[in-house]
Amino acid sequence: MPSVVRNILAVVAGFIIGSIVNIAIVSIGPLVIPPPEGVDMTDMDQLAENMKLLKPANFIAPFLAHALGSLVGAFVVAMIATKYKMIFALGIGAFFMLGGITMVAMVGGPIWFILLDLIGAYLPMGYLGGVLAGANRPSPE
Repeated sequence: MPSVVRNILAVVAGFIIGSIVNIAIVSIGPLVIPPPEGVDMTDMDQLAENMKLLKPANFIAPFLAHALGSLVGAFVVAMIATKYKMIFALGIGAFFMLGGITMVAMVGGPIWFILLDLIGAYLPMGYLGGVLAGANRPSPE
């Protein structure tokens, strides 16, 4: 398989698998740590209006979803890509970060969570996913 095709498939696989991890954690989170009474976590408009009612514990699942989705997506892309593994891993982290920025723009949230999420979840986990996949080791040629 040509390396360009393999790298494209790596990015698609990293995005899809990372997204599945993200969605699974976001879906399970409110079952583990229920939101305050009357807050519907699936309705973006209501969530934005009721963001001030959420407690810090309610932000654990979204943070884990963003961090672990980026980590797994970056790991997958770095495992499959033929070259530039770390660049692809960081690219997946950056792509997920764009989603995070979009969510902040749509829903908002407390500044401590926005900063923690945007600074700590995406690019650092993309880098870690690349490292765990061996992207920082020289490739044999």
